Amino acid sequence: MALNDRETSQLRGALQEAVVKCSERCLYQASKWAAELLNAIPELSIDLDDSQLSDAGYAPTVLVQNADPEEAALEAKEINKYLLAKSLFDCREFDRCAAVFVPDSMLAGIATSKEVNTTPKGKGKSKATSARPAASGTALPKLSQRSLFLALYAKFLSGEKRKDEETEMVMGPQDLGTCVNKQLLTVSRYLEAWFEERKTEDGEDADSQGWLEYLYGMVLAKQKNEELALYWLVRSVHLFPMNWGCWLEMTSLISRVEDLNRIMPRLPQNIVSFMFHINTSLELYQHDTNLANSLDQLLNIFPTSSFLLTCDALLSYHAKDLVAAEQHFSRLLSLHPHRLDSLDHYSNILYVMNSRPKLAFLAHLCSSIDKFRPESCVVIGNYYSLLSLHEKAVQYFRRALTLDRNCLSAWTLMGHEYVELKNTHSAIESYRRAVDVNRRDYRAWYGLGQTYEVLEMHAYALWYYKKAAGLRPWDGKMWMAVGSCLQRMGRNLDGIKALKRALLAESYYDTNSSFGSGGSSAGGLRGAHMDPEILLQIATMYDDMKEEDDARAYMEMCVAQEEGPSANELGDSIQIHKDDGSDDDGEDRRNGGGLGGDGTGVTAATSKARMWLAQYAMRVQDWTTANRLANELCQDGVEVEEAKALIREVRSRMEAPGTEAGPAQ
Repeated sequence: MALNDRETSQLRGALQEAVVKCSERCLYQASKWAAELLNAIPELSIDLDDSQLSDAGYAPTVLVQNADPEEAALEAKEINKYLLAKSLFDCREFDRCAAVFVPDSMLAGIATSKEVNTTPKGKGKSKATSARPAASGTALPKLSQRSLFLALYAKFLSGEKRKDEETEMVMGPQDLGTCVNKQLLTVSRYLEAWFEERKTEDGEDADSQGWLEYLYGMVLAKQKNEELALYWLVRSVHLFPMNWGCWLEMTSLISRVEDLNRIMPRLPQNIVSFMFHINTSLELYQHDTNLANSLDQLLNIFPTSSFLLTCDALLSYHAKDLVAAEQHFSRLLSLHPHRLDSLDHYSNILYVMNSRPKLAFLAHLCSSIDKFRPESCVVIGNYYSLLSLHEKAVQYFRRALTLDRNCLSAWTLMGHEYVELKNTHSAIESYRRAVDVNRRDYRAWYGLGQTYEVLEMHAYALWYYKKAAGLRPWDGKMWMAVGSCLQRMGRNLDGIKALKRALLAESYYDTNSSFGSGGSSAGGLRGAHMDPEILLQIATMYDDMKEEDDARAYMEMCVAQEEGPSANELGDSIQIHKDDGSDDDGEDRRNGGGLGGDGTGVTAATSKARMWLAQYAMRVQDWTTANRLANELCQDGVEVEEAKALIREVRSRMEAPGTEAGPAQ
């Protein structure tokens, strides 16, 4: 994707307008996003005189004139009140800000009249009058959309602030997570009345600018009316596509890739919807080659964009390429050393890599910049967790949640810490709260499964593991958990299917860690490794089912991992029947594809497999094979005494009169 000078100029102008309009409405995060993106566009290298500045897209746009004459007149009339309201909003006096344009008495009257008008049981007239409070004596004030948005948004935030104040201490005895924003009903009824009053015959409002649709969608999402919220948010981005906050609200409502694919045709086709698709795909843990190519195209336009560089790092993180992800975040930190956004993800990567010096540096940096940002608390909590100071880690995760109850990382990581502290009740509650914040968090679902498995409640554990595996269908760890849980429940056949899928999932990640080198074909799996532990577990389950031939085949594959199996050794042995959790684009991956490369060396799993094979050889009277495997076991240094006893038994059998060295017929 490459833009010419005119397109670049238009994009720069649109971003400038977005910064100003979002700032006017106190949408600070959306304004910051647009400003960062604006400054990531490379500047022209040539010097321009004043006559050329406007042609190059550098015309100053400190104040954006409203294109609608009626709205422009209202904004000019209200300018003094608007400046007062915005000043109060900036001082976080939300109720005073709202009262400048919409006093509480007026809001109460509208809410009451709305409630009265929606109670009649008549079919026709009640619907016609239910959303028109003006007809019942409470007329809506004549306000510009900018002022009305600011007032109602302030009322909405006032409710959020009061909800946080009424909420008990994080994870305290009375912290049930049931506090709600009491202003949602008032704001939603006012907006319903406003939209109904301006509705044309065809059901659309031609004069709307998209901001009030965004606020209404946000309120509906808080009320758990997700389908209707999505409808209004889509309307909003059609009217003003540069409001990134609206796109993020839509992302929070999409929980599956199918939902994303279904909504994309309904969206405006522009560069922001392109970014929305990438961001939402990453939220859904996608990491294919097409996504990487799309991100590269955007980075050609915005080479220093902190948002896109973060997406690039998360793309590698989801693909389990931790080294590349760490390098991307390190570069991002060098370009934007004071930016704390998404550094909690960076700390997770450093934690998994066990990089204590870098994590210590990151924790010190975040603390020096702003120790009371949720991201800083999560980074510091991860550092203490790496030091095995779990109580201290919980303290910082609690602090992050005190600052922001919707901090997903803190809920999930605090659950992990409670598991380490053997506090299963608190761990379950933390994971449940994480799922309430974001249903897409596979780590919280997986954590719930682990905790219930510790409690030996395997049916519950299996359900949560399946939820995690559904969110990460090509993560072998998820399917290993499903298979192990099924094994404990005595469902060996289903467990074998899950573990076979875990083998292919791990192979998929091995080949796709560097984008473009893998692919979905069977040949793309060559060079990956198979986990001996999974192979041993499958073989053990076959052995429990008295299917010795299959058990022996998988035990041999497990031993072969010490040196790496050849490309043709597996054949069809790990074929997986298509089940409910499969997707169409994975069919090629299931059709074999040998795994080769460097071996794992001797492990406990391969030694157990070798011992089983030696004992199997004894049962079928293949003394030569049994003797060879027993001698190898002595060299492994694992289970040496049992191996020596096996050698003595083999020699006694071989020395017995009339005994042949070969296997029994």
